[in-house]
Amino acid sequence: MSPNPETFPITLAGVQRELRLFEVKPGLKIAILNILGDTELVEACAKALIEKLSAVEFDLLVTAESKSIPLVHSMAVHAGKPYVILRKSYKVYMGAAQRVETLSITTGAPQTLIMDEKDGQVVKGKRVVIVDDVISTGSTLEGMRKLMAAAGAEVVAEAAICTEGDNAEWNKIIHLGELPLFCD
Repeated sequence: MSPNPETFPITLAGVQRELRLFEVKPGLKIAILNILGDTELVEACAKALIEKLSAVEFDLLVTAESKSIPLVHSMAVHAGKPYVILRKSYKVYMGAAQRVETLSITTGAPQTLIMDEKDGQVVKGKRVVIVDDVISTGSTLEGMRKLMAAAGAEVVAEAAICTEGDNAEWNKIIHLGELPLFCD
């Protein structure tokens, strides 16, 4: 670890953080928002996102593991709604699970999103809000959309703490901040 890493300052829901820049490929760095263990930031962002969703009628929240789990849990508590977690590895108890492939910008490799058989029944016929911590390429978002459609759920909104990069599609995402891409 370098003694003085490059950072990007950001304020989200009134909480200030310095996000470390990380090179994901030659000539391209991104600011890493890692909310795991940051209860102050998670709680502030969860409350702010639920406030922004106040006009949306929904039955439950859906996210992919793992960094968004504390966020969606807190959002569910504040909204008084249940939530479903889409997994990245299959466990035998998941039964006839549904799967889609995604590509993560932070890993640079294909990943699988898996919805437990029981969760497929939970979301069927429901109005859901898809939640992520950061939306970068939209690949995970698209995977979550596909799983919800396959299960017969209606996606009524999409929310994230931050969107990343300049993508016109991000205008429809309910979010708290924007992260630039850092090109050399």
